[in-house]
Order: sequence, then structure tokens, then C-alpha cells
Amino acid sequence: MDPHLLRTFVTVARLASFSEAARGLGYTQSAVSQHIAALEQDLGATLLTRRPVAPTTAGERLLEHAGPLLLRLEAARADVVRLAAAPDLGLTLAAAPTALTPRVLVALPAAGVTLRVQARADVPAAVAAGTAGLGLVDGLAAPSDPLRLPDVAPLTAYGVAEEPVSVLLPEAHPLARRGGLRLGDLADARWLDAPDTALPLEELRAANGGRGFRPALRYDGTDVRALTGLAAAGHGLAVLPRTVATGVPGAVAVPLTAPRVVHRIELVYAGTPTGAAAALVTALSARD
Repeated sequence: MDPHLLRTFVTVARLASFSEAARGLGYTQSAVSQHIAALEQDLGATLLTRRPVAPTTAGERLLEHAGPLLLRLEAARADVVRLAAAPDLGLTLAAAPTALTPRVLVALPAAGVTLRVQARADVPAAVAAGTAGLGLVDGLAAPSDPLRLPDVAPLTAYGVAEEPVSVLLPEAHPLARRGGLRLGDLADARWLDAPDTALPLEELRAANGGRGFRPALRYDGTDVRALTGLAAAGHGLAVLPRTVATGVPGAVAVPLTAPRVVHRIELVYAGTPTGAAAALVTALSARD
């Protein structure tokens, strides 16, 4: 399967337009049509309906495979380029917003760093594709258990920090004066669905046996202050690292006592880090 044809197919399906895909890819519309026809002939299946432009059942299945396949190709290219390139003194660090703890920020080199805050699910892909030299991901885990990272490329993951988690509630909430809260008792509460800032509801749901945690409001963003403001205003609860949840105006951080889980941060990288990346790996690998 030709990756160029596959990339054209993904673009047409995403934009739902042959002409828009042609503009985005820098091809003529005729070339895009030929790419799709060649791919359909290769696979022996119709992948797109034409009016309107939409994936067929076979096309939907191919899309499920296409993203990981194309990312693997980008990762392979980035890995080879990394080996052949001269050492780079600069560093691009991709990080989930709640992975930027004081310890991480203090460890950053004094110069030559580009810090890119992005959705936690996108961090491993950025490292695999070579657009970031290092990544910091975080999530909910049992103490000392590694995070489950997507299989985007051969990446090294190293745990750099763990801390307790708290439930962030508005001051007037009936549970705000509790000394601790059990996750199971909160399954039917109003929740903020903020997968890139709060600990994701799917992780809370998994820790609770797969039930509960329906969202009251969805927040698609990486601004932690906006997320904590929504919780303080009563739009829903959120589970956050203790250091993030503590001291929010108008809100109370109540420790989560059961199940026994922590906020875990891991450093991810491909190959052997050099220069500023190697220095940061060494700094974050040192135990307090």
C-alpha cells in the first residue's frame, strides 16, 4: 500500500472534499481523484462515496489503521534523521499541562528550550515524529505502576514524579468539608470532561470498574486555570494533582482516599538523547 495514496485518502476523508484536499496537499483535483482510484483498485474496495464525500464501511476501517501506520512512518523517518544529524544544542519539550510541576520547570536548561504545551494524547506522537525531542506525559496510576502509552513507536518512558490526587469542588459543595472522598461515591456527580487538563474521565471510570462519571460540561483546552475556574463556579468536579488543586480561589481540594491511585508523570524519548535533552533527562532522573 503506497503511503502517498494513503495520506491522500486520509486528507480527503478528513476534509470531506476532493478539491479541499487537493489545495491542502498541493496537488491538482485530478491527481487526488487518481490517488483515490489507485488505492481503491489496490484494495479491491470502494473507500469513499462521492456525493457527498464520506468514507464507506471499508473506508472507515482503513481510517482506523491509517493514522497509526502514517505515524509509524513519520517515527521511522525521524529516528533515522536523529541518528544522522549533528548534535543539536536546543530542545523542544512537549508536555501535558499538568505534567509541568515545579521540579520539571526548575530542571529546564537556562536557554535554548522551546516548551510546547499540548494535549496529553499528542505528546508521544510528537516525540515519535521528531517534532519534539522529549515529552512529558501524565495520568492516573496505581503507585509505582507505569502509564499505558499508545504504541506509536519504540519510545523509552521513565517515571519522574508521583503525587496524590484531589477532587476539586466549589466551596459551597455539600462534600467540600470532608477529610477525604472515595471515587465510587462520586460516580453519579456532575463532572467536567477535560481530557487535556483534568485527569480524564475514562481513567476515573476504569478505576471505578467501568461505570459512572458522566460529563456535565466539556472543556477542550490546555489552560489549567480555566479548568479550575469552571470547577470553582460549580460546572462540575475534576480530579487533579494535589499541587494543582490546592489553593484555587472559590474551590476546595479534598484528597481522594480510595482507590489508592496517584498522579504519575513520565518522561518519554526516542533513541539516545543528546545535548540539552540529555541534560534534562539526567536532571529529572535524579531522585530527590
